[in-house]
Amino acid sequence: MLRRLYDWTMSLAGRPSAEIWLAVIAFVESSIFLVPADVLFLPMALAKPHRAWRYALIATVASVLGGIAGWAIGYYAFEAVAKPILQFYGKLDAFEQMRSGVTYGTVVLLLITSGLAHLPPIKVVTILSGVANVNLGLFIVSAIVARGARFFFLAWLLRRYGEPIRHFIEKRLGQIAAVVAAVLILAYIAFHLLAR
Repeated sequence: MLRRLYDWTMSLAGRPSAEIWLAVIAFVESSIFLVPADVLFLPMALAKPHRAWRYALIATVASVLGGIAGWAIGYYAFEAVAKPILQFYGKLDAFEQMRSGVTYGTVVLLLITSGLAHLPPIKVVTILSGVANVNLGLFIVSAIVARGARFFFLAWLLRRYGEPIRHFIEKRLGQIAAVVAAVLILAYIAFHLLAR
């Protein structure tokens, strides 16, 4: 099922309505969808490199709006909407573990790491942010910075290196982003240990 979903998402890149689909997928990825918007963003930016910045802007804005929707689901409709979504993706146990030990600072850090590296998945963190009542303004700023950094960095890579970088991105971006996320987490822990 996941492979079919991935292939279907990839097929959208060649359509005249690709920008609309990019916005839709970036929006729903941040609240309920499993496939990341990168799957559509990469082939679109490779096919039309002169539009890479435009695509990055579309993906960022839609992703932030989707994140706000995820926050609202967590804040207003956890039991009715968010819980079934998390159960469907098998993420409810992980969510409950995060929820039980979450602090305001942890949620902000998770917003950044999930926005940059999908660690944990962005939909989990947006819903958690609503459940934890994270300030909506801070949530929006964090989402703009993290998601914008991801999409605009990808746009820069694709414009500069073109097709050869695509395979590297598809295979290694998760690992690179995971390293960056790990560094951020360690810096956060070190800061809190030194502040005591």
